[in-house]
Amino acid sequence: MKVPILTVQNIGKSFKDKTVVNDLSFQVFEGEIMGIVGPNGAGKSTTIRSIMGILYPDEGKIHFNRHGSAEIPKRVVGYLPEERGLYKKVSIMDILLYFAELKDYPLKKARERALFYLKKFGLEGKEKSTIEEFSKGMAQKVQFIAAIIHEPELLILDEPFSGLDPVSQDVIKNEIRELAGSGTAILLSAHQMNVVEELCDRILMMHRGQQVISGTLEEIKKKYANFKCVMHGVNDRTKLSELPQVQRATHQGKVTTLFLEDHVHPSEWIKNLPADVDFNELSISRVSLHEIFIEIATDHSPEGSGKSA
Repeated sequence: MKVPILTVQNIGKSFKDKTVVNDLSFQVFEGEIMGIVGPNGAGKSTTIRSIMGILYPDEGKIHFNRHGSAEIPKRVVGYLPEERGLYKKVSIMDILLYFAELKDYPLKKARERALFYLKKFGLEGKEKSTIEEFSKGMAQKVQFIAAIIHEPELLILDEPFSGLDPVSQDVIKNEIRELAGSGTAILLSAHQMNVVEELCDRILMMHRGQQVISGTLEEIKKKYANFKCVMHGVNDRTKLSELPQVQRATHQGKVTTLFLEDHVHPSEWIKNLPADVDFNELSISRVSLHEIFIEIATDHSPEGSGKSA
């Protein structure tokens, strides 16, 4: 049974008269990737900064279970902030060893890990280079290595894929999976909903400082996301939107998307399609996390669910 590494209990934070985080609770478990998502201004960064001890919540508790302390045990926590900051004129190796030293990590081991990860991330032979010589994506890889150089028990990643090309994104995603597989608890904040769907074991969605959705992707989709049917063919959108149990339809070129009502059974619904419906390709799936996110961000209930979030 996995144990919680981090417990956030009923925290709240306000700035002047504005409540930024309100009565927020969650846990991050050993070996799990926990996604925290929400529109800009939802309170994600304030929550992360509170966990890191950069800010202090006005109420509630943040507990690091393995160390029996509300104080953040910095030597066992890795943090990749959204605002990147590396010394531009210092060599990559010196930067990585400096971060390791801040965590009281053995320097000989840190050097070995630095060389290992530089090679793994396609930066072999660059240890004497400086950040100002690197592209944004290359610098991002170095910042990621700095966050994991000391083998943290809890890793907090705030927008880790910013500035990365698709190949580099895959390298970082694979490393995140490997870290979780070795027991690292990971709290991941990202705007790319497809990446969150792909990586995270559980997801917490925030809006206006509060939790609005929480659970595994399967649980969230079952509770909040109805089915949608995507058809490739020449059809009249108005006619399709009038089909039984269709909530609404969108049309782009020869592709029509039908958003189905709550409690529709796709296998039964598809049997009742009129014979004159034209399609050479048809798929039925749950509404994506991205679409749920858009509905939350625009103050609507998740698309097609008929439920408030």
